[in-house]
Amino acid sequence: MSTQETSAYQQRIAHQLAYWEQFRQAQPHEAAGEQVELFPLSGKGTVVSFTTVTAPAEPFESYAPYALAFVQLDEGPMVTAQITDLDGPLDIGMRVEMVIRKLRTDGRRGIIIYGPKFRPELKPASDQ
Repeated sequence: MSTQETSAYQQRIAHQLAYWEQFRQAQPHEAAGEQVELFPLSGKGTVVSFTTVTAPAEPFESYAPYALAFVQLDEGPMVTAQITDLDGPLDIGMRVEMVIRKLRTDGRRGIIIYGPKFRPELKPASDQ
């Protein structure tokens, strides 16, 4: 199976409305009889633009500073995502891949919420 066939991300396209389904939990509003096409994505792309967030909203203060980027996926769509696992500077044009990481801890009971982030694309050992 290819990476696309096993991707955790799928783009849902319903006429003019397109949005992401993460972990197959998000359910779109679909009109009766509306055709929905599932389109697998590889989760790999290129950084188009980025910034460093130094003053985030209150729930994310403990994670600051962090890198936030526009990532152009290989299949076409662009997503906004946090960049993680950086060993050096983030650059426009850098190749990245989707990974699952901790997003935040919710509530009094400390429920950990995981979700997609991107990291610099790993190269096979033979390419290093």
